Amino acid sequence: MKVEKLIQTLGAEFYTGVPDSQLRPLCDYLMHTFGIDPQHHLIAANEGNAAALAAGYHLATGKVPVVYMQNSGEGNIINPAASLLNDKVYAIPVIFVIGWRGEPGIHDEPQHIYQGEVTVKLLDDMDIASFVIGKDTTEQELEAAMERFQDVLAQGKDVAFVIRKGALTYDTKVEYRNDNDMVREEIIRHIAAVTGEDPIVSTTGKASRELFEIREANGQSHKYDFLTVGSMGHSSSIALGIAIQKPQTKVWCVDGDGAVLMHMGSMAVLGANAPKNLVHIVINNGAHETVGGMPTVASQIDVAGIAKACGYKKVLTADTFEALDAALQQAKAACELTLIEVKCSIGARADLGRPTTTALENKQNFMDYLETLQ
Repeated sequence: MKVEKLIQTLGAEFYTGVPDSQLRPLCDYLMHTFGIDPQHHLIAANEGNAAALAAGYHLATGKVPVVYMQNSGEGNIINPAASLLNDKVYAIPVIFVIGWRGEPGIHDEPQHIYQGEVTVKLLDDMDIASFVIGKDTTEQELEAAMERFQDVLAQGKDVAFVIRKGALTYDTKVEYRNDNDMVREEIIRHIAAVTGEDPIVSTTGKASRELFEIREANGQSHKYDFLTVGSMGHSSSIALGIAIQKPQTKVWCVDGDGAVLMHMGSMAVLGANAPKNLVHIVINNGAHETVGGMPTVASQIDVAGIAKACGYKKVLTADTFEALDAALQQAKAACELTLIEVKCSIGARADLGRPTTTALENKQNFMDYLETLQ
């Protein structure tokens, strides 16, 4: 189904959400049509943030907004959906458009399997009526579902369209780029060279895939790395938990700007605890690059300044490999909580692979290695 038909059927004037590769036709349409326009389209820090933005829009206009997201974001909307939007509270109608990763019977990555199984059930539990759109869904079926949903929305309840893989199409190609020169995979290669046998916690998406392939190419063990394949935004908190328990071990977190924005409060907790053995590296390309390249607000904010305000003891930035190598060496030698912000280009190899070990194998190998450290 062409995404234009979905847009027409929804009839909404305001969209907000977190980009998803399964919803790329919708995301590309919104970026091509509106860009980032506060009157019509905003990319949120996380899905709960998007639900709250949608609530504000409805309060100001009386109109029904759309919140789009990957199904992994359902966890982030449970609180606002249950305690803000719900018809037993403020009765704020919202249309959710949800990319269905890990749909039962469709091969996907391990972090999507359970979420895929419970996607529709979670909506049912939150009293959010849903309709699944697949490749074979007709325009008439979509229109009939929306007509039924109008009565639900009029009662101050929420509804959801769950989008199967490949269900939406958009003919216009949208490219995302920035003015930075450094490629993320090469950045991670430099990080791996300096960290040596120090443990690394890497963030969701292509960064972890690239770290895995770098270890393979170097003939190195994967035991040094915890690949946070899901749970976007929580890598630095995982690293903090490890660093506190292993105070004599240098712990590195390789993070992304979209992940940092998703749960930025973790930076305040990091700064307040200020472990001397933790290095937090934020690779900032100002984009949700793993799911297509749609922008984040990270290119418009002062990540280094935020880290300083949160209590990070040493804050470094790099936009060249020379500056990166110098910052990595400083962080390696330092005995204080350090942040390195690295400015990065958008893009990755088309043939980038995925980890060949399971998540459970990764966890056990990493834990076995940590057990040998102080």
